[in-house]
Amino acid sequence: MEDEYPLQGVLEDALAEAGFASDILSSGEEAITVFIARGKHHKALVTDVYLAGALSGWDLARRMREKHPDIPVVYMMAGADLALWKSQGVPNSLLLEKPFPPERLVAALMTL
Repeated sequence: MEDEYPLQGVLEDALAEAGFASDILSSGEEAITVFIARGKHHKALVTDVYLAGALSGWDLARRMREKHPDIPVVYMMAGADLALWKSQGVPNSLLLEKPFPPERLVAALMTL
């Protein structure tokens, strides 16, 4: 989940080079449709905290965990606020502070 189009391509390329297939989406609502309503099962969620639309990355991760309790979650956030992540993030998730090299995302997914 990333609503900045230039960053979407960078993340998609990095994930593909590491052997990950991905669906790059822009809003929490779009993700809910793909992940939950259509029943498509993904192995991880990577989401910006602040997304276009009504749902935040925090909201999306909580919804995903209702359906898939063990799905790994990686949050991305400019000016990462650890206190906010601890209060809003789902357990056993990781937070990456933007900007970060794409390799950090791949390493975070492999860690989870």
